[in-house]
Amino acid sequence: MPPEAQEKIEELQELQETAQQVAEQREQAQSALNESKTALDALEDVDEDAGMYREIGEVLVETDYESAYDDLENKVESLEVRAEQLEKQEERVEEQFDELQSELQQMLQGGAGGGGPMGPGGPGAGGA
Repeated sequence: MPPEAQEKIEELQELQETAQQVAEQREQAQSALNESKTALDALEDVDEDAGMYREIGEVLVETDYESAYDDLENKVESLEVRAEQLEKQEERVEEQFDELQSELQQMLQGGAGGGGPMGPGGPGAGGA
């Protein structure tokens, strides 16, 4: 197997790992987003004068309705942005993977005899 093909295989493996990591992050962000949206919806059904508490680490701290609602709204917005960014990143990684896979297939199916970088006129051509 040519060294170039081995390099592409290693790149494919790295891209596959990256794709898995990004997919996991996107799933986590989407899960947190769904959770926050559910909490925000539930909060809309709560009386504004009701006693409210916020979890900070292992401790519950009293808060008011407006602060709780605003914080949840901000969290939903930032998670929507994060999930969207991760989705776009996932698409870019998949495109890179597909391109690299195509290059590798061409290389292994006889592209080595053509005019590629190592073919006629390439770096090892000599002359000139």
